[in-house]
Amino acid sequence: MFYIMRHGKTDWNDRHKLQGRTDIPLNDEGRRMAERAAEEYRDVHFDICFCSPLSRARETAEILLRGRDVPIVTDERLLEMSFGIYEGIEYSFSIPDCPVNIIFQKPEEYTEAFEGAESFEDLFARTGEFLTERVEPELAAGKDVLIVGHGAMNLSIISRIRNLPRKDYWTPGIRNCELVRLL
Repeated sequence: MFYIMRHGKTDWNDRHKLQGRTDIPLNDEGRRMAERAAEEYRDVHFDICFCSPLSRARETAEILLRGRDVPIVTDERLLEMSFGIYEGIEYSFSIPDCPVNIIFQKPEEYTEAFEGAESFEDLFARTGEFLTERVEPELAAGKDVLIVGHGAMNLSIISRIRNLPRKDYWTPGIRNCELVRLL
């Protein structure tokens, strides 16, 4: 089996600030969410957990898997999508013509990355490489694999597996600490 989970909440989630690769830790609510997820999914078997190195994802994985003999392996290719100079912006949708909004409102039209941001092509390339090099061999060996990551990064994996068109990139959604079975 192959599963994916988004990290618990952070203060920036609560304030509707765009996090991207900015390393914002879980807040108390995010830790409680991870603890509830640990209880809810305690009977789901995992052999290995791959995780983003950002603290909000790492701590979520640690809480979720506490007391289990499941290795947590971090990998840079599981970092959240970079939103460049727009990381830290609050309520971007309330700012008329804010360039970062195209990623969320019309992903099929986001073809040129802005300053410091990552393109969908680069995001798909790194997560695709990760799936090929790390996940597929584990699945082929009959292992149950979990990835703990982030909204945009996780959706790049979901989109690839479900073969979604770019315009539907955000359609599946992924709530904080929700376990999604992919295969």
